[in-house]
Amino acid sequence: MVKMGTWVRIHRILLAPADRAENLPEDTRKVPFELWVKGFLTADAEIGEAVEIRTVTGRTEHGTLETVEPSYRHDFGVFVPELQEIDRIVLSTLYGERR
Repeated sequence: MVKMGTWVRIHRILLAPADRAENLPEDTRKVPFELWVKGFLTADAEIGEAVEIRTVTGRTEHGTLETVEPSYRHDFGVFVPELQEIDRIVLSTLYGERR
């Protein structure tokens, strides 16, 4: 049981593929438009249940309880060798060969 007031993440489908705009690229159109949002549970619940949360900005959202006490995880993607070369070129152009 996850207690009221616990920091959680919920998930909700906002638009099914059939409801997506016709002018979207096909690969975008064929997947649902989804929402993940974090906030505090407004009532006790179990993972997988439909719940309501209050976000840090005070919004009320609803969805399926997915994660308890989620961490913030993000990065800038996988290593791209071309970006390293662009960095070298830009720095060389701005500051010369000796930085």
